[in-house]
Amino acid sequence: MSFWSAIVAIVAILTWARMRSARYEAGLGHPVSELREAMQARQANPALEREVVELRKRVEVLERILTDGRDASRLAQDIEALREH
Repeated sequence: MSFWSAIVAIVAILTWARMRSARYEAGLGHPVSELREAMQARQANPALEREVVELRKRVEVLERILTDGRDASRLAQDIEALREH
């Protein structure tokens, strides 16, 4: 290995280490560990998962209400159905 190749390798290693350090200090952590933690949190809280599913259903109904051209009575029925949930 030549002198300049060694210098480039050292600079590359130091740059990589500095980037990892900055990422850690910024609280970003490691992407794989973050994904693993998110999956564990999702499995650990089924009540939260059910709530998200219910909210998505409500948003779908609201989107349908806004985009469909219907009469006022059907709109009132859909709004009352949302209130019952």
